[in-house]
Amino acid sequence: MSKWKELARPNNLSILGLKETLEGGQTFSWCPTSTITWIGCFRSKVVELKFKDGMLFWKTPNSGTITEEEIKDYLWLDSEYDGAVDQLPWRSDHVLAKCVKALPGLTILNQPLDEVLFYFILSSAKSIPQIKEIGSLVCQKWGKSLGNNLWSFPGWSKLSKVSEDEFRKLKLGYRAKYIHNVAQVVGNDPYYFSTISQLSYIDAKSELIRLPGVGPKIADCALLFGATKTEAFPIDTWIAKVLDSHYGLESFTYSQKALFARKHFGLFCGLAQQFLFSGERLGLIKSK
Repeated sequence: MSKWKELARPNNLSILGLKETLEGGQTFSWCPTSTITWIGCFRSKVVELKFKDGMLFWKTPNSGTITEEEIKDYLWLDSEYDGAVDQLPWRSDHVLAKCVKALPGLTILNQPLDEVLFYFILSSAKSIPQIKEIGSLVCQKWGKSLGNNLWSFPGWSKLSKVSEDEFRKLKLGYRAKYIHNVAQVVGNDPYYFSTISQLSYIDAKSELIRLPGVGPKIADCALLFGATKTEAFPIDTWIAKVLDSHYGLESFTYSQKALFARKHFGLFCGLAQQFLFSGERLGLIKSK
């Protein structure tokens, strides 16, 4: 059994900020094991995290190997994060300021694009626990066991060999058609996701929304959480509520709201989105 190791943290961190990062809907691969510990996986590697006395610790629960640098990269633990927060307009935006102040250390995780796209296709009209459940069923069926009740994402190549009916048997409902059809498009192209990641945000989004069942919101979620495109600003019901109540955008379309967000919040508007999303979800700001 490995021992807890201290993980250097250059920016301020809070238990709420870390909890929202891991449980707030940008990833579906982490589970709390106590009020201060979590176990999860990324890139088929299992990690445990602990926040105690203002410090973050990590360890590997099995024989898997992972480096401290990999974890830092995944959690966005570098000086750029502080610079990103500093660039947000929280000094003049009291709604954003309230969220930033309440959620120190809330970050955007650096996840694999192929896996993130899979989970957000599943997310339509589903809660976070439901997305975790059906995603886990697929991973258990066709992924690799990582121990600790965790399984790897099977990959689109393997999913391309699964019938739509088999997906439907795992509670995917109408999403089964989209997963099946996307798998047929990308499953045999090993360079599809790396190519998307290298494109500009606008071009990458244009490519993703060509996929079956992938609209602007899912594309924005995939690019923000799976390709580090911080210009992406996903607008779900929580964010729409914030924009309508606090920024007067009730009559704006999705595209108009996204354009406003990129101009108002700047290059790291995706990080602002996560602060606002968590702030609204947790009741830190009062929307109509």
